[in-house]
Amino acid sequence: MVVRMDFRIFTEPQQGASYETLLRVARAAEQLDYDGFFRSDHYLRMGDGDGLPGPTDAWITLAGLARETERIRLGTLMTAATFRLPGVLAIQVAQVDAMSGGRVELGLGAGWFKEEHDAYGIPFPDRRFGLLEEQLAIVTGLWETKLGETFSFEGAHYRLKDSPALPKPVQERIPVLIGGLGAKRTPALAARYAAEFNLPFVSVEQTREQFARVRAAAEERGRPADDLVYSNALVACVGRDDAEVARRAAAIGRDVAELKANGLAGTPAEVADRIGHYREAGTQRIYFQILDLDDLEHLELIAAQVRPQVG
Repeated sequence: MVVRMDFRIFTEPQQGASYETLLRVARAAEQLDYDGFFRSDHYLRMGDGDGLPGPTDAWITLAGLARETERIRLGTLMTAATFRLPGVLAIQVAQVDAMSGGRVELGLGAGWFKEEHDAYGIPFPDRRFGLLEEQLAIVTGLWETKLGETFSFEGAHYRLKDSPALPKPVQERIPVLIGGLGAKRTPALAARYAAEFNLPFVSVEQTREQFARVRAAAEERGRPADDLVYSNALVACVGRDDAEVARRAAAIGRDVAELKANGLAGTPAEVADRIGHYREAGTQRIYFQILDLDDLEHLELIAAQVRPQVG
């Protein structure tokens, strides 16, 4: 039996998007029956351009969307462990979960973009994986602590003493997303904490290899490998014909051939076929990275002509 593949929308607001633009995209995604609306968590534009009107904070954005959408899942790919203290992050995410009625997911990574840290005065240590490990232990530990009990933690980077571990999320377990191509520590971390393992912008073969590592790590931990969801994030550039594909590629400053090699580009049939190769590698969920946030017809085309071919 072929399981329905989830389609989600993934945005990069640091490239230049207001809250109103993100709200339009999120509402369109909800109306078109996408499963989720996710955004990056960055404070500085990458590449050329001015990035106007400037960055928006991921969790403030999601708090607003929580009150202005009804069904769609909301989350980050990925919040950087360098951006927020873990106790504060646990409070923020739990609060947005309550504001959304239990629709929040937390993607959490080590952080990588040094320039944005320099630009806004955020510390950027050379070694960050330890921060991520401790943040995951603290955030999930705070949420899982029973009412009336306290949570304490003694680590190399963070110390918590007798925290009341409040507020609690609405969801019994907020899904945590972990991703990356690390061969050992990343799969082990996913096996311990993640509800979903995500790979951004990688090939089918890399996907197959890394998913196998994560599945093996889960089984070594005594956890069924199928307990996790396996997903990919890939840039989207879909058109009804070659001319429309070329127009959309030009709008985001990308080359069609490069997009077809590394993303989800082409006609709906071509993109559905490409997704099929990822499905064979183990992918269960696709995040379509939409770079032109004014082109809502792009979302409509994917929903109407790609999704029915994928199932």
